[in-house]
Amino acid sequence: MQGRDDRSLGELFAELAQETTTLVRHEVNLAKVEMSEKASRAGKHVGFLAAGGAVAYAGLLAILAAVIILLNDVMPLWLSALLVGLVVAVVGYLLVRRGLNALKQEDFTPRQTMETLKEDQRWAKDQTR
Repeated sequence: MQGRDDRSLGELFAELAQETTTLVRHEVNLAKVEMSEKASRAGKHVGFLAAGGAVAYAGLLAILAAVIILLNDVMPLWLSALLVGLVVAVVGYLLVRRGLNALKQEDFTPRQTMETLKEDQRWAKDQTR
């Protein structure tokens, strides 16, 4: 048999309000931490993209200059530069699209926080019954 709780209804509601406030504060902190982790991961991905892109760009410029010079033997220099430029532009476009699609796939929704908020809502309903 359970012990009798001699607290008044007002005291019980005050305690429930205090506990709910504390719970909401904890959930907000959890959401901040979760979103910070997700933003950090996305920032890291973007950083790698930028660093890799800068290094690859330097190498690409040297290779493109060599290809343009080689093509100069079979076509005018301006035409070889135009041809190489068009090919590089298409490849660049495809890479940018791929990167944007990968970022769009990243889920920035704080799933864990949403789940615990649902659990908290169920708990609060049970407390008021």
